[in-house]
Order: sequence, then structure tokens, then C-alpha cells
Amino acid sequence: QLQASGGGLVQAGGSLRLSCAASGRSFGNYGVGWFRQAPGKEREFVAAISWSGGITRYADSVKGRFTIFRNNAKTTVYLQMDSLKPEDTAVYYCAARTLGLARPQDYEYEYWGQGTLVTVSS
Repeated sequence: QLQASGGGLVQAGGSLRLSCAASGRSFGNYGVGWFRQAPGKEREFVAAISWSGGITRYADSVKGRFTIFRNNAKTTVYLQMDSLKPEDTAVYYCAARTLGLARPQDYEYEYWGQGTLVTVSS
């Protein structure tokens, strides 16, 4: 079970940090990704990190503004979101895959969290 948290309401240009934790286990060997879904739109890839943390991938729309990283104990994966824009408004989901690569396709992830809402006001 994955738990995503940290969403909220923020003004454009502000920052938020999302967290993704696996209840009862570590993320040790899992690749983890963040995806988002805005109202009326399809779910899209945001960022992903490999099991080691050594490889990260980002959607072009967030590159340079968002950072994905994991703690040393590999129990939590974070998504630091800076310079937020109204178009970043969406429900953000974290997902994990047992093959620990950083992949951008949602169908490659087996485990999903419940989502956390991020709203960016203009």
C-alpha cells in the first residue's frame, strides 16, 4: 500500500513537497514514479526514480522545476515542486514497480497510491 501526501493549495510561483511512503515496507528495490491527472485530462507522467536513486527522469513540462529523490533508508520518495504554475493543478499519484528502473509509462507500475490534490492558483 502506497500513501501519497503533501498536496494542498499554493499560489503560482510557490512550492510544495509531496511524499510517497510504502506502509509496512521499504522501497528498497522498487522504481518509483509520480503521475498526475488534471480534470478532464488523461493521466500523465511527471517524474521517476530508479531503485538506487541514481537515475531520474522528468517530463519536459516539469524539468528544471521539479525534483524527485528518495531518503537514504529508501522508505520515502519525495517530489519537490518549485515554481509551480496553474497548469500543474492535478491529482498527483505515486506508483512503484518491482523492476527498479525509472520508467515513464504508467502501465509498467504495479502499485499505486490514492493520490493527493495539488491546486495552484494564479
